[in-house]
Amino acid sequence: MPQASANLLEGSAEFATLRSLLGEPSYSQPDVLIFQGDCLDFLKKLPDEIVSLTVTSPPYNIGKPYEKQRDIEEYLNWCESWIREIYRLTEPHGAFWLNLGYFEVPGRGRALPIPYLLWDRIPFYIIQEVVWNYGAGVAARRAFSPRNEKFLWCVKDPDNYAFNLDDVRDKTVKYPNQKKNGKLKCNPNGKNPSDVWQIPKVTSGRNRASKERTDHPAQFPIAVVSRIIKACSNPEDLVLDPFMGSGSTAEACLRNSRKVVGFEIRSDYVQVAGRRIENFLQLKAQEDAQQKLFPSIQFD
Repeated sequence: MPQASANLLEGSAEFATLRSLLGEPSYSQPDVLIFQGDCLDFLKKLPDEIVSLTVTSPPYNIGKPYEKQRDIEEYLNWCESWIREIYRLTEPHGAFWLNLGYFEVPGRGRALPIPYLLWDRIPFYIIQEVVWNYGAGVAARRAFSPRNEKFLWCVKDPDNYAFNLDDVRDKTVKYPNQKKNGKLKCNPNGKNPSDVWQIPKVTSGRNRASKERTDHPAQFPIAVVSRIIKACSNPEDLVLDPFMGSGSTAEACLRNSRKVVGFEIRSDYVQVAGRRIENFLQLKAQEDAQQKLFPSIQFD
């Protein structure tokens, strides 16, 4: 894996602070720092109000190989401890997006959404629940097949927070030119995406694996993270992911001109994220070179 970039600190007071407090990152590029270890250990070392946005999906406490399974109360206490650290680190007008799935609460429910058990332990103000509806998943015999997960969108100040709706408008408007009293009924830039996001999950398998698939078993789609980042932060903001995993948040930040710092407890996943970032940067360099040769062509 590439060594830390020698010019990482150039023009980045935030990264200079992070590096001085946390030591050498396990992986770095300009605008990216990833540290390997327990996120709580790192979070406690950081000063107040330095992060604009946190986007993360912690372990769901369902026995995955990358997590330590706890009893329910211990798990909720653990979540509360790192969420409170993130609150402290978040700028006054910053935001926190939390994605969690489901688990069983014995005697109460088989598939309770974990955010519903955490809402009163979160010091942030909860703006909205967003439902991520994906197309593939496990089948069920005695219930409807699960096809969604929850996000909680939280902010520090409910009266003043970033929300760049025009950057994430849905352009697939059925009747874009429809008028009422001579005025367009729809915004010409597209419609509000709503609080139900229909975005395919990252699939695996020999014949159906997504193009962005890595070796991580629970990978965020870039489309989901990019929408959050564009809507709830601004270019050059510092974004945090305390459970970096495969690096989806890091790649989405690079695609959208944000800086990112992440923590990941497993060294093999740090390597997965690093390779992913390297691949993206190589492709971007190729596209930039092609754009210079053919400036009238738009590359995806």
